[in-house]
Amino acid sequence: MRSRLALAMVDSFMPRCSPATAFGRPGCAALRLAGRKTDAPRRRPGDPLMSRARMSSSLYRRVTVGFAALTGLLGAGLIGIGAANAVTVPILVADVDSGKVIYAQAPTDPWYPASITKLMTTYVALDLVRQGKVSLDSMITISAAAAAEPPSKMGFKPGTQLTLDNALKIIMVKSANDVAYAIGESLGGTVDNFAALMNETAQRIGMHDSRWYNPNGLPDPRQWTSARDMAVLARSLIRDFPDSHDLFSISAIQFGRAVMANHNGLLGRYPGTDGMKTGFICSGGFNVVATATRNGRRIVTIVMGQPSPRERDVKAADLFDYAFGQSAGWTSPTLDALPASALSAPPDMRPFICGGKKPPAIEDGAGALSAPGSAAQLIGGSAANSPALALAAFSNPALRARSLPPRAPLQPIAVWIGRNPAEGQNILDAQEAEQKAAAANTRAAKLEAAKAKRAAALEAAKQAQAARLERAQAAKAAAKTAPKVAAKPGHGVPRNASAYTADETPGMPEAKPGKGLTKSAPKAAAHRSGSTKGETKPDAKPDAKAAAKAPARKPAAKKAAADE
Repeated sequence: MRSRLALAMVDSFMPRCSPATAFGRPGCAALRLAGRKTDAPRRRPGDPLMSRARMSSSLYRRVTVGFAALTGLLGAGLIGIGAANAVTVPILVADVDSGKVIYAQAPTDPWYPASITKLMTTYVALDLVRQGKVSLDSMITISAAAAAEPPSKMGFKPGTQLTLDNALKIIMVKSANDVAYAIGESLGGTVDNFAALMNETAQRIGMHDSRWYNPNGLPDPRQWTSARDMAVLARSLIRDFPDSHDLFSISAIQFGRAVMANHNGLLGRYPGTDGMKTGFICSGGFNVVATATRNGRRIVTIVMGQPSPRERDVKAADLFDYAFGQSAGWTSPTLDALPASALSAPPDMRPFICGGKKPPAIEDGAGALSAPGSAAQLIGGSAANSPALALAAFSNPALRARSLPPRAPLQPIAVWIGRNPAEGQNILDAQEAEQKAAAANTRAAKLEAAKAKRAAALEAAKQAQAARLERAQAAKAAAKTAPKVAAKPGHGVPRNASAYTADETPGMPEAKPGKGLTKSAPKAAAHRSGSTKGETKPDAKPDAKAAAKAPARKPAAKKAAADE
C-alpha cells in the first residue's frame, strides 16, 4: 500500500510523455508501470524505434520503481504528515516571451530566497535610474553597518565609495552582502525605506507572494518569495531593462589583481545560458534563477531548495533540456493563472542542508568534471521536502554522481572604487601603502615584544641563579657555626661493661695451673663464665648477697648487747 502511494505521488509530479521521448524529457512518468497505456502511436513488431522504446521503457521502469521503493519505505512519515502539510520543493519552467508555464511544481509555495533577493534589489535600482532619481554614476557609500554584514562580501572599509554601476556588477557576480546593503542605504536613505520600495515595486509588477525586509537576502524569517514571483521578476528585468541584459551574464569581475568568478554554475557550462542569479542559506537551500536561449527562444528556470550547487545546476540543465523540447500550447497556464499556495510560511530546510558536521560548499568551482550518462535518465522534479521524502530525494546517488562539464575560460569585467579607474587605483595604492605600513608596524611591535620577552627571561634566569648561590653560601655558613652533637648509641650499654670482652675459643683446652700460674678463684671463674651469658648478672648477684647478709648481722649485735 505504501509503495502504491509513493508511486502515485511520484506520478503526480511528472508530466506525460511517449516511450520514444522518455529519455529526452526529465520526469516522464507514463512508462513507470508495466501495462500502462501511453499516448505513443502503435508500431509494427520489429520496428527499430519500437525496440529502442521498449529498452528505454524497461530501464526507466527499473530506475523509477527503485526510487518508488525507496520512498515507499519512508511512506509512514508521509502518511503521518498528511496531504495538507506535504510541501514539495519549488520548481518552475516558463517561456520568457509568452509567460506560459512549461513545467511547475509548487510554484506559489513560500520559500526563503537567499541571494536571489539581489535581483529584486537590482530591479528597484534600475527602476530609480529609469525614473531619473539616480544614475549609474551615483556614488554608493559603504557605511559601518554595511561593512559589518557577514560574507559573502567585498570587505570594503567604512567610507569607501563606488558607482552604482560597479555596485550592481559586484552583487550580480560576487553576491556581496555589504555592497547590497550599501545600495539599500544609499538609494533608500535607510534599509527599511528601501525594503518598502522593494515591496511596492513587487506588487506593481505582479509579484504577489513576496515579502522583502532586506536588500541582500541574509536570513530573515519574515522574508520570502515564490518560484512564480521570481519568474515574474526575471521576465520584468528582461522586458523593462533590455540595455542591462549583460549585467546578468558576467562570468567574472576583476577588482585590482583579484578575479572573482560568478557563483552561477550554469554560465559557461550549459550552452545558451545568459543569466541570472544564485542564492544560498541553510533554511532555503541552494536556489537559482536562470535563463537560457536556443534558436531564438528564451526559457526561464527556477530551482529552489537543492542540497548542493551541483545538484541545483544539474537539475536546472535537465529542465532546460526538457523545456526546449516542448512547446507551450494554448492550454498551458500563464504565470498569473497559477493557483495560490495553501502554505502560510516557508519550510525550514536547515536540518537537510546544514545538518551535517561539514557545511556545504557554496560552489563547485570551474574544474567540475562531467560524468557519463544522459541527464534525462534521472528522475526529476519530485523532491518533496517533508522529512521522509526530502531525505530520499537528497540521497539520490545517481544525481549526486553527475555534474556539468568544466567551465569555459572566464572573461572578467573590471570594477573599481571611486568615480573612475584612475581614482580607484589611487585609492587602492594608498590603501596598499597603509596596509604595508601597518604590517611593518605590526612586525616591529612583535619583534620588540619578543626582544623584551627574551630580556625579561634572561633577567629572571640571572636572579634565579643569584638566589641559588646565596642559598648555598648561607647553608655553608650555617654548617660551620653549628655545634657538633655526639651521636647517641642505638642500644644502652651498662656502665661497668668493658670495651674488651674475652671470648673463650671453643676447641682450645683450658690451661692448668702450673709453674708461674696460679689457680683462679672459683668466683672469678664463675664471673668469667657468667660474663659470656650476660654482662649484668655477675654484678647483680653480689649486691643481692651483701644486702641479705647485712640485716642478718644487726640482730646478732642486738643479742650480744642484751647478753651483756
